[in-house]
Amino acid sequence: MRERVIEQASQYYNSLKDEKFIPGETFIPCAGKIVSEQDLLNMVDASLDMWLTAGRYADEFTEKLAKRFGTKHAHLTVSGSSANLLAFTALTSWKLGEKSIKPGSEVITVAASFPTTVAPIIQNNCTPVFLDVDLATANIDTSLLEDAVSDKTKAIMIAHTLGNPFDLGAVIEIARKYDLYVVEDCCDAFGATYNGKNVGTFGDTASLSFYPAHHITTGEGGATMTNKKSLSVLIESFRDWGRDCFCAPGMSNTCNNRFNCQHGTLPFGYDHKFTFSHIGYNMKMSDMQAAIGVSQLASLDGFVEKRRKNHQSLTEKFKEEGLDEFFMIQEPTPNSEPSWFGMLLTIKDGERLNRREVVSYLDDHKVGTRLLFAGNLLRQPGFKDIKHRVVGDLTNTDILMENSFWIGVWPGICDDRQNYMVQTFKKMLKELLK
Repeated sequence: MRERVIEQASQYYNSLKDEKFIPGETFIPCAGKIVSEQDLLNMVDASLDMWLTAGRYADEFTEKLAKRFGTKHAHLTVSGSSANLLAFTALTSWKLGEKSIKPGSEVITVAASFPTTVAPIIQNNCTPVFLDVDLATANIDTSLLEDAVSDKTKAIMIAHTLGNPFDLGAVIEIARKYDLYVVEDCCDAFGATYNGKNVGTFGDTASLSFYPAHHITTGEGGATMTNKKSLSVLIESFRDWGRDCFCAPGMSNTCNNRFNCQHGTLPFGYDHKFTFSHIGYNMKMSDMQAAIGVSQLASLDGFVEKRRKNHQSLTEKFKEEGLDEFFMIQEPTPNSEPSWFGMLLTIKDGERLNRREVVSYLDDHKVGTRLLFAGNLLRQPGFKDIKHRVVGDLTNTDILMENSFWIGVWPGICDDRQNYMVQTFKKMLKELLK
């Protein structure tokens, strides 16, 4: 019966028809997912197990994900935002002793960011220290790093903006000089490299997102990555209710000391499976999500390559048509190979072109756009009263907030869509500048 169900699922998938692109009628989203027949079959197969929580597919996805990402350990979780929270919170564990990040510690970051890159700093009662960004790459201005370090600084937590690696050479140099943790938010950058090495493998912990807009998808979902066994154990503890036990689901005495240890002031021999060493969460991924992750991961390299080709193609088309006279295109960080999440454009002359009018025109003509996330976090209502420091000023951050937006380069954007996008930009300029 299982084989028949899967065969029927295969027939169903192959009965679906691809959407025909009609210029001016078909909306071109700035982000989207590509799902295959194998993705559907894996989900159906997992659902037939009726296991529901993490199981055999989660084990397979975890192992293959760590290998592809380039770290020794991976921990699946419910979202990229949760992955960020786990990646940072693990560094606050009392088990790290003097190396533990404590309340009141300072963490270097940027305000030109997605909120949940910075939120874990605040949620753990630490103080974000905001630096400005470089306009060309939209990443942290590393010339400000040295001035940002104080005797309270314990970590650097920043994202690789839109899949473009930040200057890891400069960041890691400062981190080593001052013995700082580094958390790499790689949610937009799976597959990007710096000096030929995968981003996310330079710092202490890293995060990934598997939301449908990202490089691979499990629907909702994410992962926290690390090369350090000690941090891996802590990440797992915070993810799994804060428990001290590290038994896999369905296991009950991996350490062979389940009833033979003293834990705090609990009675001797208190069940290790119900001993909690942290104030934790429940952030595990289901096996059906992991099932699609397994098949999506097999397509990652092709997805990344297509994103790079789309970004290159659109860049060339923009330059051929003279659109780069009006829009600055985000540049790759030196010594890096981005895994582009989107194509960031910054209006060069804000007096001639109004960003609101530009994105409204594009949206009206079926070309999707997004702003650079929160723009300047300190201008956001939810962040207006947070305790923080700013080193220097946030001039470039405000420029991006006021004049930048991005368009899609995801694998679903074919040549016909690209050509329509470029022609729409040309028509827009004629109408808005007349």
